[in-house]
Parts: sequence; structure tokens; C-alpha cells
Amino acid sequence: MAEQIVVFAVIALSLYFFVKSSIRYDVTAVMALIVLVAAGVVDPDKAFSGFGHPAVITVAAVLIISRGLLHSGIVDFFARNLMRLGKSLTIQILVLTCLVTLFSGFMNNVGALALFLPVALRMARRSKRSPSLYLMPLAFGSLLGGMTTLIGTPPNIIISLYRAEELGKPFLMFDFLPAGLPAALAGVLLMGLFGWRLLPRRATGRDENELFRIEEYISELKVLPGSRFIGRTLGELTSLGKWDILVLAMVRDGARIPAPRAHERVNENDILVVEADPELLGDFAEHGRLQLAGKGGNRSLGSERLSLYEVVVMPDSYIAGRTARSVDMRNRFGANLLGVARQGKRLTHRLGDISFRGGDILLLQAVAQGIQDTFTSLGCLPLAGRNLRVGDKPRILPAVGIFGAAILVTALGWLAVQIALVIAAVAMVLFRLVTLRKLYESIEWPVIVMLGALIPVGEALETTGGAESIAGLLLLLAGHIPPALTLVALMVITILLTNIINNAAAAVLMAPIAIGIAHGLSLSPDPFLMAVAISASAAFMTPIGHQSNTLVMGPGGYRFGDYWKPGLPLTIVVLAASVPAVLRFWPF
Repeated sequence: MAEQIVVFAVIALSLYFFVKSSIRYDVTAVMALIVLVAAGVVDPDKAFSGFGHPAVITVAAVLIISRGLLHSGIVDFFARNLMRLGKSLTIQILVLTCLVTLFSGFMNNVGALALFLPVALRMARRSKRSPSLYLMPLAFGSLLGGMTTLIGTPPNIIISLYRAEELGKPFLMFDFLPAGLPAALAGVLLMGLFGWRLLPRRATGRDENELFRIEEYISELKVLPGSRFIGRTLGELTSLGKWDILVLAMVRDGARIPAPRAHERVNENDILVVEADPELLGDFAEHGRLQLAGKGGNRSLGSERLSLYEVVVMPDSYIAGRTARSVDMRNRFGANLLGVARQGKRLTHRLGDISFRGGDILLLQAVAQGIQDTFTSLGCLPLAGRNLRVGDKPRILPAVGIFGAAILVTALGWLAVQIALVIAAVAMVLFRLVTLRKLYESIEWPVIVMLGALIPVGEALETTGGAESIAGLLLLLAGHIPPALTLVALMVITILLTNIINNAAAAVLMAPIAIGIAHGLSLSPDPFLMAVAISASAAFMTPIGHQSNTLVMGPGGYRFGDYWKPGLPLTIVVLAASVPAVLRFWPF
């Protein structure tokens, strides 16, 4: 009993930190594991067994394969044809959401969303409509698609392996399809025909110049004879915190120096292209004996070497939670930060003091060569100012062939899913669809660490009898209602949980409880496990329930309360479509 109390206390504290988000979810998971080991609940020799768990290996392999498909050029075909769609908003949303749902069934949810996010933004701008009408259906489609296959989302992989431990055989590749497909189809139709009408028509900038109004912040300053800045480095200028000046470029003897380094020294008659608050610019120019040469910085911003890029910060980005000053984009990544927007509005306080959040939109100025590597290092997804082509050259046939073969041998039961997908990931590297560097960059390490740490926590919940205790409480509360209503109650609890914590964490915590309920009712665990799998992907009512929802928050200009309006009816539709299907194909 004492061990159960410790497990319940640790899980309760973990849920608190998951919801509060003051500590990142992977760190929270590791802390929970360490506490259970210190308390003697988890055997130290098995503390890190979760990192070798088939679920963790499978998720990592899926992420690598997703990167290979992304680089193959397969998306270019769809992107080119999508731009030819008519002006009907209903048709545009239906087609976009259908495609994201389809791709999300076979690759990472966020990866599927990332493929079509720039296409949706371009459609919105061409149609002169608010991006807010397009992006939330796109995010929800990425979650709906994950319900349909084993590899569509980490919760399905976790649930499959819990079944293997319970019954000796996992769910196979398309075992989720009978229950997930009706839910996905119903959800896509709802969002395409009706759901978008519940979304705010919130105006956001139609291009990066309008959103950030950079011409108001960028000026050219000429260094006059006798200036106190002559001979000083640009780093010394930008360190003058009083004015928060950023030197974007220099013009010296008619030659442009884009994105000059901090050690570059200032000479007489140099022209500095700077970004600064207009109200402070005059004071800075007077202090340094500089002459205002012009507004807009056209000498540099129009350079053939430099381009403007609008990017969105991924929720698990390297820069999330860091300030612009601590990231030091100029010297570390060769990029100038020109502006930050949050929920469709530019932040006007000092750039150096802004702490980045997932979903923020950044306006960057950088050299085009190697820009994709810069985005990857920063953990940002490009939105505007980029070519739609993602790969270097189309290599669709080998990518689809490798992936199709892995799906086939898994569906036929010839190889375990983790083995087949690891072989496919290695083949992606051998066929140069993914470089070794991209292989490691494509893995979402926070998710891997969280899963590796939480799996022993979930096992502790089961081995200490905690899962059976919770299941017994639910059965007691359920009273004498039919098993079908108990199944619905389990789904509702899982849905509420997955809207506030990571969906993989929700699956790890709820799967043992589902098995406990099945044992308490002397029924098959299959319908209860399948119900948890469907519910863990139904994170439609908050922006924090899934990374896809967070990712569209900034570009769509959404607020927290915007999600539940279409999310609640979508959740009800998913329940109504999936429960009969679960009971039909996975009877008690």
C-alpha cells in the first residue's frame, strides 16, 4: 500500500508539472523515474529499461522514416497540384485536411502537418482569407490520421505493446483502421463542411513585411568623421543595452557586407543598416555622431545574398524558453532576428529580452545557402519566403518502396514492427534519403526521453497494484451501468487527460488502468485498449494537448479559447463514430 501511495503522489506531481509546463515534459518524466528509484519502487537495474523498449525504438524509427519521405520529393507533387484548387473554401479545407490525415497515418503527426502548413498559408494569401480558417483543421487532421495505423502516433505503438505483454500478441499495422477510420472520416467531414465556420476570422499579416512592418524599424546610418564608434567593433555597438541596436549589414566603399560578424570594426563613412526602435534611433545617432541616411535598409535587404524568412518556433525547439540575447543568432547561426510575433501580433519590446515560446513567428534575415540547416538547428519550421521543394531532387520511388516494404512485412506479421521499421530507417540512410546528420536531427529526443522514463513509471503503476485500484474505483463509480458505458467513461477520462498532457504520456498512464477495468469486468482487454488509443489522439480542445495544435497557434493568430469551439463538437463526433466501431470489431 505504501508503494501505491508513492506512485500516486509521483504521478500527481508529474501531471501538475505537465500541465503547468514550467519544467519541460521530458525532464519531468526523468524526475518522476528518479524519485521512484530512490523510493525503492522501481528496481535500479531496470530503471532505464524503458529506453530499450520496443515502443521507444519504433517511435524513433518512424521519425527517421518521416524525414526520408520528406526529403524524397513526394510532397512536391501534392503541393504543386494543391495550388491549382479552386477558390471554394470548403473544397480547399476538405482536400488539405484529407491529405494531412492520409500522410499522418504513416508518418509523424507534426511532420505531416509541417509538409502542408506552407501550402495552406499560401492558399490563404492567394484567396485573401485569414490563415485562421485553414490551420486548425490542418492540425486536427494530423491528429485524426494518427488514429488509423499502428505507426500513426506514439500512443498506438504503446497500446500495441501493452497488448503484447497482456495477451502475448501486439496489435498489428492496420488493426487500428476499423475503429480509427470512421472517426477520422467523420472528423474530416465535420471540419471541412462545418467546423471551420466556428473558427475566428482573425486577421494576421498577409506577408512578412505587413505583419512585422520592418520598414518602420530598419534605417541606414552613416558614420561621420569624429564619430565615437570609429574603430570599435559591431559587438561593442550592439552591447549598448540602452538602445537595443542590431546591425543587419554594412556598406563600405560601395560594397555590401551582409550579416557582418561582431568582430568587424567600424570605419569612417561606413553605412550601417540597423534595426532599432524609431523612438530611440535619434538618440543613438546623436550619441555616436551618426547621420540618418535613409529608411528601410534597401541596400542590404534587397541583396541577392540575403533573404527574409518567416518561421514558427516548434514547441520542443532548442530556443524555446530562451531569450533572443542568449541564443545569439547572428554569431552562432548566421541569422539576424528582425521581429517576433505572437498570436498574430508583433511584440514591440526589446528583441534581446524576448523569451521565445512554441508557436511564435520569427522574421529572420539570412543567406539562402544552408538556411534549411539553420532552421533545423534552431528548431523552427519555415512558413513564408521559401521554396516549396523540400528535398534536393525527387527520389520518390526508393523512398516509397522502402517504406511500403516495411509496411507490408509488418502487416503480414513476418517481422515485428520495430525490426521492420529500423531496417527501413537504415535503408533510408543507405539510399542517401537521410544523411547521418539528419538521422539524429530527425529524432525528437524530448519525446524519446519522456517515453523511456515514463514506461517504468507506468509499469510501477501496474506492479504495485495502483492501476487495479484506480480501475476498481472507476468500476465502483460506474455501478451497474453496461460495459459499453464504462468504455465511454474511460474514453472521456483519457480525452480530458490528453488535452492537458502529452498524448504518449496519457497512453502510458491509462493503458494499465484499461487492462485493470477489463480484468475487473472479466472481459477482453482489446476494446478498452483500443478505446484508450483512439482517445489519446483526440486532443482537440486545447493548444497544449498536442504539438500540432501549438504549432498553428502563432501563424493562425489563435487564442487558447479558440480551440474548444470546434474541438468539442469534433470530440463528440469522434466518440460517436469510434465507440460503435470498437464494439463491432473488438467485442467484449
